[in-house]
Amino acid sequence: MSEQMLATFRKRQQQAAEEIVYHTQCPFCSMQCKKKVLEEKQGARVKYRTIGVDNPTTKGRLCVKGKNAYQHAVHPERITTPLIKVNGAFQEADWEEALSVIQKNLSHLQGKHGPNSVSLYGGGSLTNEEAYLLGKLARVGLGTKYVDYNGRFCMSSAASAGMKAFGIDRGFTNHIEQIPDAKCIILAGTNVSECQPTFVPYLEEARQNGCFLIVIDPRETDTAAMADLHLKIKPGQDKQLALLLETYILQNQLHDESFCRERTSGYDELRDMLNNVDMETAFEDTGLSLQDIQEAAYRFASAPTGMILTARGIEQQINGHETVRHFLHLLLLTGKIGKYACGYGAITGQANGQGGREHGQKADQLPGYRFIDNPEHRRYIADIWGVKEKDLPDKGVSAYEMMERMEEGEIKSLILIGSNPVVSNPNANLVHKAFSSVSFMVAAEMFMTESASYADVILPTSSYLEDEGTLTNVEGRVTLREASRPLPGECRHDWQIMAAIAEVMGRGTLFSYEKAEDIFNELRLASRGGKADYYGMTYDRIRRESGVFWPCPSENAKQETTLFSESFATADGRAHFLTESAAEEVSKEEIDETYPLYITTGRTMNHYLTGEQTQRSSRLAAREFESYVSIHPDTAAKYGIRSGELVVITSRRGSATLRCSVSKEIRQDTLFAPMHWGGKQNINRLIDSALDPVCRMPGFKRAAVSIRPAASSAGSG
Repeated sequence: MSEQMLATFRKRQQQAAEEIVYHTQCPFCSMQCKKKVLEEKQGARVKYRTIGVDNPTTKGRLCVKGKNAYQHAVHPERITTPLIKVNGAFQEADWEEALSVIQKNLSHLQGKHGPNSVSLYGGGSLTNEEAYLLGKLARVGLGTKYVDYNGRFCMSSAASAGMKAFGIDRGFTNHIEQIPDAKCIILAGTNVSECQPTFVPYLEEARQNGCFLIVIDPRETDTAAMADLHLKIKPGQDKQLALLLETYILQNQLHDESFCRERTSGYDELRDMLNNVDMETAFEDTGLSLQDIQEAAYRFASAPTGMILTARGIEQQINGHETVRHFLHLLLLTGKIGKYACGYGAITGQANGQGGREHGQKADQLPGYRFIDNPEHRRYIADIWGVKEKDLPDKGVSAYEMMERMEEGEIKSLILIGSNPVVSNPNANLVHKAFSSVSFMVAAEMFMTESASYADVILPTSSYLEDEGTLTNVEGRVTLREASRPLPGECRHDWQIMAAIAEVMGRGTLFSYEKAEDIFNELRLASRGGKADYYGMTYDRIRRESGVFWPCPSENAKQETTLFSESFATADGRAHFLTESAAEEVSKEEIDETYPLYITTGRTMNHYLTGEQTQRSSRLAAREFESYVSIHPDTAAKYGIRSGELVVITSRRGSATLRCSVSKEIRQDTLFAPMHWGGKQNINRLIDSALDPVCRMPGFKRAAVSIRPAASSAGSG
């Protein structure tokens, strides 16, 4: 071997020795794709590669976001030391100083205004351990009833509907691997091709096996392009469509009478209610043809197996709870539940949207999907936590209602962990007022987000590459995210931050954990016997089995591949039909001469939530660097709008300025805009604050708006 070849060989050996492998999983959507990130040091340069890792849910697949997720974790703009606001400007501080400021302010406010003057706001991307600890910090660390999280805007309609209809709320009632054997699938309000791309191969395999695919969406998306039947519905009319489908099934005797009689409750009452539906006239409200509605009903009812998968399109409505309930009726009427390749799936948006709502960071919940207004549930959790039941606070209010309490002055302080409400909440202008009204605010953040900028103290937190813990994926499979990358600077994990706050507030003995696994073992006990029972899981078992489904009441519990095969999780063992509307049902906003168009919102392939992470990925930002609004060419011509120009969209709440994209894929009466940008591009400024009376979901998917060129001399409204 020549000296030159030997030198090259030694150099390659040195480079290989400096390669570090981080085993982890994607921090974005609920598919939770497993992967490894390779860090290669070549002198002063550091290069990264991402490789998908085989796993039961996504088989090693990754989408463009997952491949580039490492970029925000190593971004130079990360906050890596505590910051304290002094005279309107942030200054670096050490942890002792930052925690002292927090202790002083929270103690003062609670001493003067009571424990409920403090609030906590979490996120659906927190690990199960951190979601659990957020609820515990609120209830026993600070003694406040005001705690909720951004998952309220994601899954609350599906969650409440599943609990009422089936007695349990798990993302999928069947393992995802059964999808290819379903002969008819309804995708209601979901654009998985962009939002969960690694899910799509299951649908493609189903179609190859002869599945008839029905997609319900106001837009002609890539998902709709896969469909055998695309129902291009008017925004907000999904409940009406479900009622029409139910009616057709019953009128044409396509239902499973035996299943309805033997396995459900409220069947006769539902029939009486649907007798008042006139299909010949009611279909006009949906914007669909009667023929298409009838075909959808016939195809689903007559198929030997079938599944219904819902997402934000039908859930983010102010009647989202009832809408999902009526889609669940289609499963119950046809007996397509509790059987192989027959069931329901709520396609969760956030990384831990499922687990995040199971263990106590919702206003009405305690760990294990227990309820805080249930005396027996309260006593059980109080015993686990080592406190008296009477000392646990009562139920608080939903995420948006907390913002109203801040603006009104009832809530004086906020601890914000894992969310960016200034961009993500409806009626975003009110959130600005709310954050401006509180006396003291703390944010645990990686970046200076729109929301973090309002804080008095910012605490630097870990990224997904550094933060170990469990997450519950779209199926209800609990996975373990390993994390071996060292924390940069003075960053701490969210659970360490919460424990530190509890410590300075005098409750540290209840939060003495050395690692995330210690919290999980306490969570196991707290969830034991609850609807979402994690007791039989351990980190070792999750590693060994590549994830474990709940309910898992013991360490040798068998994994159920299909829920409800014998009975439902309700008190009487039957599924429950919804037979009357909510007494306080809120009317949806209608278009008029001033606001003549509907607008609906959603996600795109390249970005996630408010974009704070994905927009710091150069490769993702280059693919989509600004927001846009889609408008039909005939509508654009009517309002004098040219493709590519800036336009102002105005509702009764506010305005947003976006780039116009003319497209025949959208309905003529509807606009579409993504929700990933803040500032003048924040589309949630336009969304109404009305909430679903059952689950408190806002109506992100429908608002009445006007549109004009930005260069117009007309007022902005």
